[in-house]
Amino acid sequence: MNAMTVTATDRPIEPETDHSPCPVLTAALDQAIRDRPCVELTRALCQTLAGLIREQRLLLPAEVFQACPDHYARRLIHHCPELGYTVIAMTWGPGQGTPVHDHSGLWCVEGVVAGSLEVIQYELMETRGDRFRFEQRQTLAAGSGSAGSLIPPHEYHTIRNVSDEDICVSLHVYGGQMERCCVFQPLADGWYLRQDKPLSLD
Repeated sequence: MNAMTVTATDRPIEPETDHSPCPVLTAALDQAIRDRPCVELTRALCQTLAGLIREQRLLLPAEVFQACPDHYARRLIHHCPELGYTVIAMTWGPGQGTPVHDHSGLWCVEGVVAGSLEVIQYELMETRGDRFRFEQRQTLAAGSGSAGSLIPPHEYHTIRNVSDEDICVSLHVYGGQMERCCVFQPLADGWYLRQDKPLSLD
């Protein structure tokens, strides 16, 4: 995740009272994505998403600010059939996070709307069937107003809400519909077992 840290204002973001997509968000994403190569596209999306959060123009459904007690929540905000991208809001309760995982070959831009996330990058060193050996690389503290990108094959990472008390909300823009991914369960000596995981929405 190539972090682009942007300082956000302290004024809280007001949630929408309905479940319609945020037109400011979708219009800005359409403009950033259209007719751009991948690296340029994700760079433009990082700037766009961080700017919307910083300027308090990003309005989301009220349920996005409600955590699930036993897992982090994934909620569909928007899918654009024409351009192919999908926007998912994720709500992280205190201490909730992911194992090492990939994005099924999709590019992704992630922006933190509220709270703070710890993102740890991993580099794939070798594979033996369903066994993968990773080495931990950079650890990023992503606060509200920050955005970063993941472009395959550099897509292996974990995400965690480091707070013991506060909910964190993040927005994830994928270059497709991410309905499953691979997660990697630790074995020993840097080796992990790959498992296929279907992804559901809350």
